[in-house]
Amino acid sequence: MIKMGSDENFPGVIKPSNAQGGLKPGVGNNRRALSAINRNIIGAPPHPCAVHKRGVLTEKNEAGNKSSVGPVHRPLTRRFTAELAGKEQHLPFEEVRPSVQRAYNCISDDYKNVDDLDVPMFVQHTEAMLEEIDRMDAEVEMEDIDEEEEEPVVDIDSSDKNNPLAVTEYIDDLHAYYKKMESSSCVPANYMVHQSDLNERMRGILIDWLIEVHYKFELMDETLYLTVNLIDRFLALQPVVRKKLQLVGVTAMLLACKYEEVSVPVVEDLVLISDKAYCRKEVLDMEKLIVNTLQFNMSLPTPYVFMKRFLKAAQSDKKLDLLSFFIIELCLVEYEMVSFPPSLLAAAAVFTAQCTLTGSKQWSKTSEMHTSYTQEQLMECAKLMVTYHQKAGTGKLNGVHNKYSTSKYGNVAKVEPAVFLIDAEY
Repeated sequence: MIKMGSDENFPGVIKPSNAQGGLKPGVGNNRRALSAINRNIIGAPPHPCAVHKRGVLTEKNEAGNKSSVGPVHRPLTRRFTAELAGKEQHLPFEEVRPSVQRAYNCISDDYKNVDDLDVPMFVQHTEAMLEEIDRMDAEVEMEDIDEEEEEPVVDIDSSDKNNPLAVTEYIDDLHAYYKKMESSSCVPANYMVHQSDLNERMRGILIDWLIEVHYKFELMDETLYLTVNLIDRFLALQPVVRKKLQLVGVTAMLLACKYEEVSVPVVEDLVLISDKAYCRKEVLDMEKLIVNTLQFNMSLPTPYVFMKRFLKAAQSDKKLDLLSFFIIELCLVEYEMVSFPPSLLAAAAVFTAQCTLTGSKQWSKTSEMHTSYTQEQLMECAKLMVTYHQKAGTGKLNGVHNKYSTSKYGNVAKVEPAVFLIDAEY
């Protein structure tokens, strides 16, 4: 049996007791008053609707002082108990402590409208979450609208699924390999400085003449681009005297024919076309020198392989095809264009041709995806192409202009150049 001790230094300490039958009558005198305990326990309620279970009803005594009546759990609970006992007891509303009064007001509709109460915190959180969800839904809807308005990318190989020559199964991998290997087919932009007896003008004259030879022999397009590539790569590695430059040109065309053509021109035809400036032995000796200098590496991507793919991505017609090839063949003659990789030359030629025919800048999402070049990346090269188009047929090097002024090539050389690209902003 335990009881509350009466130690002055430690009031309220539990001490063992030998008394039987419960606590002694005098023990209660050492306890603190409930009013003092209530003042320590009861504070401002965390919420208007919160109810303290240790409320205290007070009443005035004869002296006019308030005295504690006893603990009260809830006003409605006391009233409900009185009604069960057959006694209708109504507590004066003003006698309820402020904390209990606020709880009573939250329960009863007779004293305050529910709309007048502060919005609980959890309700505010819920409203904020709903607003955030609505905002996110609106953003998703706007993104869906933007995606719908965005230009779709066309599947350019869908029509060739049943064509075994189109190799649609690995055409993308093939061109990815071309793009990876094109750096090995490029030459330094200033390689001509290492040629003591040659200059850029001589190279241009040689290429312009070879374009005429290519046209008269009715060779394949691939042969012309490979011929120019072999010449540039050889001149970048081997010094050549001026009188041997034409020999390098006809020999490079002979090698390109052996690589690309089904029916190869004989050496005597090439000697004849060069006005017998060289003999058969000189052509064969130069052939050995070129293939050894280039280490027999002729399987490199030229602008032609990219042109065919990029024109397909542009969904071109016959006129766009011819104009694109006219523009890029003008670039073959110009030495300063060797600084651009083959894929960029091809993409810029297609872009310039589209702008020339439409009168405005045209570059679709499909073309951008398949070329890996944006319109801004093509502008520098396209502006140079427009200048070449402007001066085509006005100088001495007219091989390309004469070729594309025939009906066989649609007379596309007579199309007005897209001069607005020169002054256009990126």
